[in-house]
Amino acid sequence: MVSFPSPTMIQTNGIDMAVYEGGPRDGIPVVLCHGFPELAYSWRHQIPALAEAGYHVLAPDQRGYGLSSRPADVAQYDIEQLTGDMAGLLDRFGIDKAIFCGHDWGGVVAWHMPLLHEKRVLGVIGVNTPFLPRRPIDPITYLRAQYGDDMYIVRFQKADEPDAILEKDVGRTFRFFMRKNAMTQEEYRSGPKEQRNLALFRALAQPESDWRGEPLLTPAELKVFVDTFERTGFTGALNWYRNMKRNWERTANVAETVKVPGLMILAEDDFILRPSLADGMETYVPDLEKALIRGCGHWTQQEYPYRTNAIMVDWLKRRFIK
Repeated sequence: MVSFPSPTMIQTNGIDMAVYEGGPRDGIPVVLCHGFPELAYSWRHQIPALAEAGYHVLAPDQRGYGLSSRPADVAQYDIEQLTGDMAGLLDRFGIDKAIFCGHDWGGVVAWHMPLLHEKRVLGVIGVNTPFLPRRPIDPITYLRAQYGDDMYIVRFQKADEPDAILEKDVGRTFRFFMRKNAMTQEEYRSGPKEQRNLALFRALAQPESDWRGEPLLTPAELKVFVDTFERTGFTGALNWYRNMKRNWERTANVAETVKVPGLMILAEDDFILRPSLADGMETYVPDLEKALIRGCGHWTQQEYPYRTNAIMVDWLKRRFIK
């Protein structure tokens, strides 16, 4: 099991936040933003690799997760609050600018940092999550039209019900989510329509023996996630999804150009954040490099940690010199 640093508790943007730190404090800062349903612990393979390469690494349990605060008000999880947390984190550590790296929902935060806090950002690394331009209709309406009411993000909009389902047996929930080699991109595309509607709750209800793929985490790693979410529940994490329409409304007048260097790490077999979503990203991120990890599913930095680390460090060393 990879060793993991102890947290530093800080106050940022009106909340308490647990931050896990590595590397020299005079190194170029890299902030690692986790996704759903994850923790700063999801970056356990990246923190030591980036620290060894000389970077000052900061990996927070983000708002609603882990040891950090979990406000009750759903509106406290909108993109203004989430990016404000990161700006406040920099203030707390006396950092002017940082490189932001995000996976899954953390990628949404990372790509919004140069839009909402341009002066605090040196560069952005997206892991699976591309920069997605604003759609003409709100994202929940779009997803419901594309996939139906059973699509997991649409289901997440309901208060309490998804929370209760995920919390009923947290161990089972994480054994379901944290899997690898579940399905190739081609298998997803060629499968029946009901397989492509992303009805994850229906799949979760199936016998565990019917789940595709194989466990991603060791028993000790799994225990970290299970113990944490048994204590916190899932409501704080789900509230990020419950702000998708609000985010869309409140960013209507935000310019959609990322003016800092970007790196997009794509996972060949992530059928939710599929590589094709990054097609045309250069329109919005003019200084962009892309790297594809073949055979990789959704949990990139945990599935292929050494490949992920190598891509990140190579780009960082070429683009940012102390």
